[in-house]
Amino acid sequence: MKKKNIVKHVLSFLLLLVVIATFAACASTSTRESTGEYVDDSVITTKVKALIAADDLLKSFQISVETYKGTVQLSGFVNSQKAVDKAGEITKTVKGVTSVKNNLVVK
Repeated sequence: MKKKNIVKHVLSFLLLLVVIATFAACASTSTRESTGEYVDDSVITTKVKALIAADDLLKSFQISVETYKGTVQLSGFVNSQKAVDKAGEITKTVKGVTSVKNNLVVK
């Protein structure tokens, strides 16, 4: 009977370690996003891309959008400073965007 209790305690302890390891693996670090942050950033990226594609001035350009921890980076080539400014303005309107790195280049 004592062996069954010891086995039960060992299994409970191992289960606890697995749960702790799982939560630690999902936590963010300075160089890696947590699972939740990754999902949030994916949603931000999708919304920004959709708004850019829907804009008459910007839809003809290939603008790359990447998001990391709420910071959105825009890159690509456009034909005017007005397009650069418009893309930055659109990006700032998306919920969850903390900052914008507008690296669009006027060609």
